[in-house]
Amino acid sequence: MVDVNLSEEEQVEALKKWWKENGKSVAAGIIIGLGGVFGWQYWTQHQQEVAEQASAQFEQLSQSVESKSPAAVNQAESLIASNQGSAYAVFAALDLAKVKYQQGDVNGAKAQLQWVLDNADDPSLKQIARLRQARILLDEGQVDAAAALIEQAPQDNYRGDVAELRGDIALKRGDKMAARQAYKEAIEYKVSNNALVQMKFDDLAVTE
Repeated sequence: MVDVNLSEEEQVEALKKWWKENGKSVAAGIIIGLGGVFGWQYWTQHQQEVAEQASAQFEQLSQSVESKSPAAVNQAESLIASNQGSAYAVFAALDLAKVKYQQGDVNGAKAQLQWVLDNADDPSLKQIARLRQARILLDEGQVDAAAALIEQAPQDNYRGDVAELRGDIALKRGDKMAARQAYKEAIEYKVSNNALVQMKFDDLAVTE
């Protein structure tokens, strides 16, 4: 840097020399710094635009699923492909699984649910996919596979729904006592469809 003991002219010459030697790197640093600022602004704006576009696509998908429109499959696949790693892709996959199941494509539905299990970051979304996957397996008569999948379920806000499914699995195996205990637990932990589970519980009590 400049020596503070130099005269004014010497300082000017020293500054010129210093600038000649270091000016390019300083200018580059300024450009990079400004580029970083504007680059960050551009990136955040771009991310916002992507999020808004994904939100609009998901809104369209939700409407198509609700109305059972044939366009739902293509909309969901497009949303998943263009938003990998986002929550929108996970929700789209859950919707796509629902549509495929309604269309009779059970394997396609299971594939989408497995994709959610493999790719979702949110534990709650994983749990939803796990419950639906296990339900499909149970409906197919794959009792052991459904039970194995449910055993992996964490104790979270869906504990009641997990307990209900354990009750259904136990009932499928003919273990009415275990089924009734599971339904009781489901009711205690606020299962989603409390009235239905209460009916299952009461039916077993009458049977016994």
